[in-house]
Amino acid sequence: MDRLTELELFVHTAELGTLSKAAELLNISNASSSRHLAALEERLNVRLIDRNTRRLSLTPSGHEFYHRCKTLLSDLKEAESSLTVASADPSGTLTITASISFAMLNLAPLIPKFRKRYPMIKIKLLGANRYYDIMDSEVDLAIRTREFEPDSNLSIRRLAETRRVLAASPGYLHQRGTPKTVEDLARHDMLLYSHANQPRQLNFQRGEETASISIDPILETNDGQIVRAAALAGTGILVQPMYIIYDDLISGRLVPVLDDWHLPKLTINIAFQDKRYMPARTRLFIDFLVEEFEQQQYQHYWTR
Repeated sequence: MDRLTELELFVHTAELGTLSKAAELLNISNASSSRHLAALEERLNVRLIDRNTRRLSLTPSGHEFYHRCKTLLSDLKEAESSLTVASADPSGTLTITASISFAMLNLAPLIPKFRKRYPMIKIKLLGANRYYDIMDSEVDLAIRTREFEPDSNLSIRRLAETRRVLAASPGYLHQRGTPKTVEDLARHDMLLYSHANQPRQLNFQRGEETASISIDPILETNDGQIVRAAALAGTGILVQPMYIIYDDLISGRLVPVLDDWHLPKLTINIAFQDKRYMPARTRLFIDFLVEEFEQQQYQHYWTR
């Protein structure tokens, strides 16, 4: 028996509590499993398992060695999975969360293409304008617009950057006039997305110049699509990421305001648990999403 099988035998024995069940799982005889467990202890020169009860128990050294072996075998399983995932048939339900706007505009349209490639994977898409606690929920990955995750158990993969722009409908600008300076915004009807970072404070930059203004909105809402609908209806000037209003700007339904001034960009990241073994469906969707964003050149359009 090679050392890898010895480690598997030890781990199964620790988890099942009996050597006979571990031997049955590995399809070896009880006598052979006893000899090899004894050989493992002799080679390590340490007792791993107490055998003085009907159910085996780990010694303190055995507990420590068990956790190390478990990690080692998990890493090996992950390495094998990464090599075979392309030829396998990944399945199960993938749970994703994102803002309602991002889910509507940038995730839902991609699901048919992803499922055509991986038909056994089902998608559960949670649109929410709040951040789920990934560690305490069933979420596999989240799309978030923040630079880092405060939880060190989470990893992030950068997806794109996007500008935040001010815009209004042609009808509103015709009626109220187009702001020429940052200070002019104080005389306009502002539409506010309340979940933005410091939503009532706008910090602009134009080359070496900077300017800041506090806004008192006539409409405040927790959803970007409501802000967008209000702006399209001529209610006022919104401040939104390009990924939400890009098509409206291209079509002329909305017109950029003070476009020579720039607000801080947003970074769009994929956040996921830093697991030793990530399900294939999660890894596949992350790679798929990054590939799609690169092919569609979203960042190019959203930052120009």
